[in-house]
Amino acid sequence: MIDLRSDTVTRPTPAMREAMARAPVGDDVWGDDPSVAAFEAAVAERAGMAAAPFFPSGTQSNPAALLVHCQRGDEYIAGQFSHIYRDEGGGAAVLGSIQPQPIEHDPDGSLPLERVQAGIKGADIHHASTRLLALENTFRGKVLSEAYTRRATALAHEHGLATHLDGARLFNAVVASGRSLAELCQGFDSVSLCFSKGLGAPVGSLLLGDEAFILRARRWRKTLGGGMRQVGILAAACHHALENHVERLGEDHRHAALLAEGLGEIDEVGVHGCDTNMLFVTLPEAHCSALEAFLAERGILMAAAPVTRMLTHLDISEQDVRHVVAGIKAYFVANAARVDARLGG
Repeated sequence: MIDLRSDTVTRPTPAMREAMARAPVGDDVWGDDPSVAAFEAAVAERAGMAAAPFFPSGTQSNPAALLVHCQRGDEYIAGQFSHIYRDEGGGAAVLGSIQPQPIEHDPDGSLPLERVQAGIKGADIHHASTRLLALENTFRGKVLSEAYTRRATALAHEHGLATHLDGARLFNAVVASGRSLAELCQGFDSVSLCFSKGLGAPVGSLLLGDEAFILRARRWRKTLGGGMRQVGILAAACHHALENHVERLGEDHRHAALLAEGLGEIDEVGVHGCDTNMLFVTLPEAHCSALEAFLAERGILMAAAPVTRMLTHLDISEQDVRHVVAGIKAYFVANAARVDARLGG
């Protein structure tokens, strides 16, 4: 199947499976899994951070960061549509009694700094104390600019706030911007990196920070149920992705652009944004369910909606992209023919 629903649907490559099979393992809760230790050290060095414990998912590493940075009754500022606020089951509030202060995004994915500053609350006992600014890069495929992240993190630090970066797709930003991982992590006190999206590992995220932060994060990881045993098998998959799948993300970006170009030729489809490996299109609502079924019969999975997100990834080839475009064209051509027949055309 050609699966465009997300880049989380990727499957381990044969070479990745081989790396997993060869991985030496230990008990990571005891700190003696060599594959985990090697992977954590390699990423921390590349990111210019002190350390990076291995987590099962970003949905666990992000709340762990919030639990380190904030206390009960504190507040963090994040985007209205950010993953850390909108798509993690309210983890910070449920697990840490940490209140979110959502801010509307600008079209480029950034949070307007005047709104961020206005949202910061001080020592007034009537208010939750703002402790953290959380940004996301990429956001809906868009890469935050260097100038923006520099200003945003400086503003936060000026007001005594910590800074956290949800870098679930930060390696896409690395490739798209031509900047290093360390450069993109600058200014942030903690960074979450995911390896199970475009990089193609089956599972795994890292949480980066300084030594004091990581010591507390490891404790929260245990509390949250993230302490794992012979997890070097999974760390080896992520390490393989780090060494072999980063630069090839550029292929996903090119495939997304090719998909946008092809869909832009279909009158019934509106292309409303294509950045890195993520494409947003509008579809006629009355056709969404029928189009989804039509494509599924042709080996294409797409979560069709009036506003549809489509992602290219490791398992999507240029030939697949052309097949998708042809399939969507075929649906609307056939539909137009049926309409003409009903009208006697």
